[in-house]
Amino acid sequence: MPNIETIDSVCTYCGVGCDIAANVDTKENKIVKIFAHPDGVVSQGKLCIKGKYGFGFVDAPDRLRIPRIRKSFLEKNPSIKEAISSFLVDLDETWYETDLDNATTACTMKLKETQANYGRKSICSIGGARTSCESSYLFQKFTRHTLNSPHVDNCARVCHSPSLSGMRVTIGEGAATNTYNDIYNTEFMIVIGSNTTEAHPIIANRMIDVARKKDNLAVFDVREIKLHRFSKYKAIMPHEANLLTLNMLAYVIIEEELYDEDFLKNRTKDFDAFAEKIINDPFANPDYYNEIEGYEYLSKMIRKVAREYALKKSMIFWGLGITEHIDGSYAVMAMVHLSLMTGNIGKSGAGLMPLRGQNNVQGTCDMGMLPYYAPDYQVPKEIGLMTPQLVDEMLEDRVKVVLNIGEDLTHIHPNLNKIDRAIEKLDMIFVQELFMTDIAKRADIVVGVKSAYEKTGVYVNAMRRLHLSQPLVKSDLPDDWEVLQILDNKMGGDYDYKTSEDVWSEVQRVAYRRFSGADYHRLEKHRKRGLQWPVHTEDTPILHQLDFRTEDGLGHFKYNQYKLRGMIKEILDKKLTGYHLSTGRTLAQYNNASQTSRCESLMKRYDEDVLLVCEEDAADFTSERVILRSEFGETTPLTIKITDKVQPKTLFSTFHHAKSKINALFGDAHDELIMTAAFKTIKVEVINT
Repeated sequence: MPNIETIDSVCTYCGVGCDIAANVDTKENKIVKIFAHPDGVVSQGKLCIKGKYGFGFVDAPDRLRIPRIRKSFLEKNPSIKEAISSFLVDLDETWYETDLDNATTACTMKLKETQANYGRKSICSIGGARTSCESSYLFQKFTRHTLNSPHVDNCARVCHSPSLSGMRVTIGEGAATNTYNDIYNTEFMIVIGSNTTEAHPIIANRMIDVARKKDNLAVFDVREIKLHRFSKYKAIMPHEANLLTLNMLAYVIIEEELYDEDFLKNRTKDFDAFAEKIINDPFANPDYYNEIEGYEYLSKMIRKVAREYALKKSMIFWGLGITEHIDGSYAVMAMVHLSLMTGNIGKSGAGLMPLRGQNNVQGTCDMGMLPYYAPDYQVPKEIGLMTPQLVDEMLEDRVKVVLNIGEDLTHIHPNLNKIDRAIEKLDMIFVQELFMTDIAKRADIVVGVKSAYEKTGVYVNAMRRLHLSQPLVKSDLPDDWEVLQILDNKMGGDYDYKTSEDVWSEVQRVAYRRFSGADYHRLEKHRKRGLQWPVHTEDTPILHQLDFRTEDGLGHFKYNQYKLRGMIKEILDKKLTGYHLSTGRTLAQYNNASQTSRCESLMKRYDEDVLLVCEEDAADFTSERVILRSEFGETTPLTIKITDKVQPKTLFSTFHHAKSKINALFGDAHDELIMTAAFKTIKVEVINT
């Protein structure tokens, strides 16, 4: 076809990080079609519906293209208004439009004033996983060095921070140990807390292919999911039973002496003390499930799963159903313990796979966009606060400004009523976004930036694979790092990067332990294949083959006992009342739906958050829509769907649409080590409308 060019890049959605190709009408500067090359290493020639059809957002009519400044912000800051007044254009009763130069001038004037009045730590930066590694790197550098504030964080705080935490404590590295294609080499798989067909469908394709041939899949979840259709062991657990169940698997392996003695002797420490604690823990004995009404069958199933896992070359996969609990980090440690006991790590077909949610959340963490890690997971000069702590600082008037890139703070975080109170107290919110998301609507200055399909940059997927994106279409909008460079220069800094490659070259020097051999030239050459960090002379598909990344090179056992609470305690006490809600994703939508909601074919499939209700509980739901209420807040009316896929007295809903206010239900309960919100269960009251 005339004017049609095929351009290779990387998908902008989940952590699978599929290689993509686009047919682009170069005359119209428009994406016509997105597909996967048959020889794409990650995609295997297949894309999910978001990857195929989720590109309409790029030229959506409401794309944020001209910077905006809130009128009330300028009324409160007359000196800023005076400085830029001749460059303001009336948009509506709330906003002026202006150019990038004046939007950044307004921002830097306020940054200087705020730090002069409230100190260097009065500014924090949150976000970055929806942009490239180059921009994430510069975001933390600008905050830590130019502003001299230690407060940087990203959306890993509400998803996989417990994976990083739990894996680093035990094996020294918080990332996937293997490749997706190692699924074809494994003899047994455990999937727990991951609705993989919905959240990571291209990985699920591999699981299903293998499970059909080998009948080697165990799936643990709080409800029946599609992946259960292909599983040998279909395990439905009560809410908050992850650590309980994982410790039981370890108990069986120890009790029946199914562990790998040579591996334990040569590559681990503290196993004997760990084993003694497990064997003497009444919660760890699988027989405990015989006391939990409705779940008794798990006592025998757990023994069978443990035997297969221990005696075969096995992999464990998990998602937010593990990490978004108060014991998320401990559950991750428990999965690492299983791999260490059985030697199921450091080799092909055996390992640990946290299934990351965002296309560059791994890369953003690698870049040091965390309060306690500088780039390459080094110790920063000063450790900052995590997002929930920063919210408390806002309420106490100690944090006065939030800089934000692509993280919808007032939608995706818990305890929305509290967050609303916190942001009302801020003196400025500066947002870099594609659209007027919920947080952008509440911001003081909003700058539109390039999407992943309009720029060059490195993205690191859930298996540590680096992909170099290239623009599918041209855009005159700035990249995120370019906005940050302007801010730096106006704050008196000396950033002088000409291209994203200049930024990445600095990343290679600063984060050399992972990226020293991954220059743009090499990444361009391997665009369809990608490279798995650490990349030096070669890349590294499998971690921990010779030793672990702990200081002594050994895998560490650190036992954490399950704490009786919530739904299980109610069942044991014969007081199971009310409803326990869990949340998750659906295939057609993505996170806060800011991109997918602009794609007509995806909205046709799923245009609102739907509440799943057990058939046995239908009598309690007398209207088509209900409001859910907890002690922290309530939702807007939700459409209900009666199903046999959820358990009695449990509910399930997605969280994609801000108007639903699902996250208003959740309070400050969080992972005990790393403050990731406990999104996967909350007790709610049902109000028929």
